[in-house]
This record gives sequence, C-alpha cells and structure tokens, in this order.
Amino acid sequence: MALGSTVLTFDLAISDLDRGVYEEVAVRAARHPSESGEYLVARILAYALEYREGIAFTAGLAAAEEPAIEVRDLTGARTAWIEVGTPDGPRLHRATKACEHVAVYCHRDPEPWLKRLSGATVFAPERLQLYGLDPAAIGQLATTLGRRATWSVSRAEGELYVDADGASASFPLRRLTRV
Repeated sequence: MALGSTVLTFDLAISDLDRGVYEEVAVRAARHPSESGEYLVARILAYALEYREGIAFTAGLAAAEEPAIEVRDLTGARTAWIEVGTPDGPRLHRATKACEHVAVYCHRDPEPWLKRLSGATVFAPERLQLYGLDPAAIGQLATTLGRRATWSVSRAEGELYVDADGASASFPLRRLTRV
C-alpha cells in the first residue's frame, strides 16, 4: 500500500520590499512521501517570493508534467510557471512556450545544472528567471519542519530573511544565468 501525502500548514508573513508585496496568508502544502525537507522548504520560499493573486501549489511530484507552483488568472489560464529544483532544458522550453513568466528556484549547487542547460534550446529565454537559494540555509530551515509552522519571509535588496518558528536564516537570493 502506498503512503499518502502529509499536509503541512504554514502561516506566512510575506514582506517583499523588492516587489512591493506585503501579505499574511495561510498555506497548506501536501508533502509527498518521497519529497525531501529541503525541497519542501524551497517550495514554500518560492511560493512566498512569487506570491500574487491566483498562486497555488499543483499536484507537484505526483503530476510530473505540472510545475511545482502555478499562477492562474480569473479565466483559469496559467500565467506563471514556477519550478523548484533543476528542471531540464525541454521542460523549460515547454514552460516558456506556455507562460509569460517562468521562475526556477534551485536549492542545491546550481553549477552542474547550469552547465547542463548551456546547450538547451529555450523558446523564450527572456521569460525565464533562475534563482539560487543557499543550500546550507535551506538545510537549516528543513530541520524546523512540523505539521504547523509560522514563518516570516522578507526580501529586501536581493537579501532573503526567514524566521521559521524562531529559527532564523538570511542569505542573498542569487540571480543565476545560463552558461
């Protein structure tokens, strides 16, 4: 019998000075049994950093063709495709064909991934934004995960500040470029 997903609830206080977004939201995230704590932390941070009306988690690991997070407008059309991890070139090609805004948040060392992407054809590279999250900070935040959490996520001048139930981390949100 297959294990089911575990639902975690996050009370997020988002202060994104770089984008002018200030919100307090309750977010429910289903953690797939094969999903690492680091990946889940990166998903929550990507959600906070991309927060806007219509944002939602998809079935994620359970639906391989879907992004980790998407934004849909009032008509139901997908307007943003947000990935976590290291998607391959064909996936990014498909994403930039489907949406005007595509963002990827890499929670591991991005250099090997960027090298693999160097020869990849991407439909609209100007639609693609790549970000590097600090792996050590992500690992530290993963140790705080529980079924219910209160997080404060702030971004100011490219610096990310996270308070996760009393555990704090700060690191630059690195903008990455394909090699």
